Amino acid sequence: MNLEMLEKARARVPSIPVLVNLVSQRTKQLNRGERPFLRPIDRYEDKSDIALREIAEGLVVAQVDMQAVAEHQEAQARWGRRA
Repeated sequence: MNLEMLEKARARVPSIPVLVNLVSQRTKQLNRGERPFLRPIDRYEDKSDIALREIAEGLVVAQVDMQAVAEHQEAQARWGRRA
């Protein structure tokens, strides 16, 4: 895994769990045969590196369901837990 690309992707997606899920999902898509959004550096470039580069370039972004987040926070508040 390219550490430089990892740092650039992390600058775009600061939440590590979200970044891991995003890279994982995009890598699975590439492994299934979906076309990359940018040209691979070489023929043997790892799919996870392609996914990281796509995220670092802003070509792949995460969608957050804000309603689900709000519901989770409300449930936590009802049970006296910190959100």
